[in-house]
Amino acid sequence: MTTLKAGDKAPNFSGTDQDGKTHKLADYAGKKLVVFFYPKASTPGCTAEACDLRDNFHRFQANNYELLGVSADSAKAQIKFKDKYELPFPLIADEDKSVINAFGVWGPKKFMGKEYDGIHRTTFVIDEKGIIEEVVENVKTKEHASQILK
Repeated sequence: MTTLKAGDKAPNFSGTDQDGKTHKLADYAGKKLVVFFYPKASTPGCTAEACDLRDNFHRFQANNYELLGVSADSAKAQIKFKDKYELPFPLIADEDKSVINAFGVWGPKKFMGKEYDGIHRTTFVIDEKGIIEEVVENVKTKEHASQILK
């Protein structure tokens, strides 16, 4: 789906999280950044993925990683998701899909025989200089942390 690949410069995104705080690529210079896109807050797969990342958050911190979740949900839905599952990382409420489109993860999907447009569950690992190290397209929601922290 996405045309971005390892070695590409990460898009210079700007998005607002559940608390109204703006996050930009430049904010993370000098740190590794995991940007994970998920279809919808509080759905089973997205919850499993976010909770796996939460449960391994200390491992990410120990390796100088910051995490940033992104979906097209409203700030209200992101607050509910973050609070209910005690997620220790910001969630971008990308209702206008500017971050989603910058990373190229919006497009046609199929579910139960129906076609529709939506977010492709994709994770980007970005290095300290803003270069994409890895793109994870086959996300295993229950073991996503180990896909990133090899």
